[in-house]
Amino acid sequence: MAVMDSRSATTSPAGIVARLKALLGDSGEASVTRRLAATIFAIRVASAVMAYGAQILLARWMGTSDYGIYVYVWTWVLLLGSMMDFGISASAQKLIPEYRTHGQHALLRGFLSGSRWLTFAVSTVVALMLAGLVRLLSSWIDAASIVPLYIGCATLPAFVVANTQDGIARSHDWMRLGLMPQFIVRQTLIIGFTAGAFMLGFNLGATAAMLASFAAVWLAMLGQMIVLNRRLARHVEPGARTYDVRGWLAVSLPILLVESFYLLLSYTDVLVLQQFRPSEEVGIYFAVVKTLALVSFIHYAMSATTAHRFAEYNAQGDKDRLSAYVTHAIQWTFWPSLAATLVLLAFGKPLLWLFGPQFVVGYDIMFVAAIGLVVRAAIGPVERLLNMLGHQHICALAYALAFLMNVAFCLALVPHFGGHGAAAATSISLVFETVLLFVIVRRRLGLHVLAFGKR
Repeated sequence: MAVMDSRSATTSPAGIVARLKALLGDSGEASVTRRLAATIFAIRVASAVMAYGAQILLARWMGTSDYGIYVYVWTWVLLLGSMMDFGISASAQKLIPEYRTHGQHALLRGFLSGSRWLTFAVSTVVALMLAGLVRLLSSWIDAASIVPLYIGCATLPAFVVANTQDGIARSHDWMRLGLMPQFIVRQTLIIGFTAGAFMLGFNLGATAAMLASFAAVWLAMLGQMIVLNRRLARHVEPGARTYDVRGWLAVSLPILLVESFYLLLSYTDVLVLQQFRPSEEVGIYFAVVKTLALVSFIHYAMSATTAHRFAEYNAQGDKDRLSAYVTHAIQWTFWPSLAATLVLLAFGKPLLWLFGPQFVVGYDIMFVAAIGLVVRAAIGPVERLLNMLGHQHICALAYALAFLMNVAFCLALVPHFGGHGAAAATSISLVFETVLLFVIVRRRLGLHVLAFGKR
């Protein structure tokens, strides 16, 4: 009878809640990983649903042609905006833990303020130069794309500063502050602005959609800045500031190469497809990519969660803790990614139909694109591990080779096979990249970084 009472107590709602509290409240390394993963997964799942819903609404409200133009311009914003911070958003997760560990408070204070001013100034100059380039090439650019491209240029500085603030927040374990403004608040504002314009009877073309995105990016960034500054004021004592710009760039620029080649690898398929295929086909392919993005979000989430931990444990010389954390990061990347892929492939047709009946023709492309994502997830966020441990140069080389392979295969396959060719080129490149990173980590760090197999 006592056994029965014990079992009922642990399986009752109250007992389950108690066990969850004990699991999440444990201070062990595995529990730290679970708590961080749970937080980041919750944010990314919510953002994925919102982003997916936003793309469905935009596709239905705008039509395939305007939607294709918007996708093209927004892809450039995502690509350039993620590269124009010199890699400082990623290196923040290495520099901040090291400054804290070694008690270099003046350098820490200088980085927390100076990094954002630096990225804002440089991104503003680059945005002005890009706007001038659009004007110079306007006679060769589709007339319907010119104004959206100008708006995209004006969006870039806020996008870059938001990325920098994201890196600073995540380095302090403020995951919600780092991710929610970019993935929840921004998406909410985009949906709200475009829905308002649609209900008021405005023509919701690519220009209107880019204006909504411009306003959303700037408002989300400014709100994030206010909250971040208040939190930093409570956690960092005031004092002298040292601006080691040369030191920041020495760490950041190699990481920028890694991030840049990764982004180029991610967006090459859409950009090449735009050059050889009509906007309608680009829109269909992008709907497929957005559907499968639920898988890549998991990889991103673990990368965002673990990078500063890798740097912190390495700075402390705690190799056992680092190795255990790497193992957990890989497991929490691969198995959820595999499960999400199977679910998305099972329900792919109705999900694509939400964009519009004409988008269902892209269902076959999902199977081709999914191969590369699953294979890539099998080694987890090892590119962040290499970057945080000082092996960013060899990591950049691996990404460069994968990017060049992707460009070559896209140019060879897209003109003849369209979206199927773009998906095949990207999957082949991701498999090649995965093999390279696995070998590099095995030889440089002596770690087995597969989610399965003998360790």
